[in-house]
Amino acid sequence: MKIALLGGSGFIGTEFIRQQRKHHDIRIGDIEKSTTYPDLWTDCDIRDQDALRAICKGVDVIINLAAVHRDDVRPLSLYHDTNVQGSQNICDVADELGIKHQIFTSSVAVYGFQEGEPDESAPHEYFNLYGETKSKGEDRYNAWYKAGNSKEKTLTVIRPTVVFGPNNRGNVYNLLKQLASGAFVMIGNGKNRKSMCYVENITAFIVHALSFKAGYEVYNYVDKPDFEMNDLVSIVRKAVGKGEKIDFRLPYWFGYLAGMGFDVLAFILRRTFPISRIRIQKFCSNSIFSAQKAHTTCGFTAPVDLKKALAQTIAHEFPKKN
Repeated sequence: MKIALLGGSGFIGTEFIRQQRKHHDIRIGDIEKSTTYPDLWTDCDIRDQDALRAICKGVDVIINLAAVHRDDVRPLSLYHDTNVQGSQNICDVADELGIKHQIFTSSVAVYGFQEGEPDESAPHEYFNLYGETKSKGEDRYNAWYKAGNSKEKTLTVIRPTVVFGPNNRGNVYNLLKQLASGAFVMIGNGKNRKSMCYVENITAFIVHALSFKAGYEVYNYVDKPDFEMNDLVSIVRKAVGKGEKIDFRLPYWFGYLAGMGFDVLAFILRRTFPISRIRIQKFCSNSIFSAQKAHTTCGFTAPVDLKKALAQTIAHEFPKKN
């Protein structure tokens, strides 16, 4: 199978190629050069239809991992240009080249801060531009699927929660690093729960989606069980030799006000800080999602247990602490 892996130089794309290079003909299209697989890389911006035509010509499947997602993106128009218009460009090129099979990685950010465990039927109540533009990107794929003869098309939309694993430098790594260094301060009562997914597992699910027959399916992807923040912090503290007990914590209201203060400083100084109002809000809120559909209805079994995945990541990132 010939695959165009857009945004493939990143964390998930690199893991996908590690798992599948021997089985498929994979082309990476990304604005960042792949440091692990430079021989497979072509400079490709999904905002550029000519570049998309070049990378997608002759492929059987397009997998879109490309996205603008950071909190500090400027100008803000990059969210729409990449996540929405970029999706439209990919769908236009797929139609032009006769490509009938697409996989799109969206995000659970489309749900926002909802109570309970939103499943795939939950309304989109996004709270930031990332969630909004991922939702609108899904709309473009939905329209592509419905146009023409949809019976010949295969579209899978996957909404992962926060992804972690060795060599990732996202939110989970930042938490692990703070805990390992002793710089972490607990905010709130810690009873909120967090959904996470391991890079090897979400990548295995994307691989599994390659076998799907014609149709349109949407899947949340989460590795269960969801950790309560108190438990997650205790597990990590113990693993890095800090002890399980959380010695000190700040009330939520204090952390929230501090985050607002850093937002003001960021605006005045035109720079970013690791603390912000939205990051405090996200840290202290429940962010749990149902993934029953992915784990029970399509014949998929995650290869790595979540607790083992967390232990492997800690051991890799902080070997001297284990």
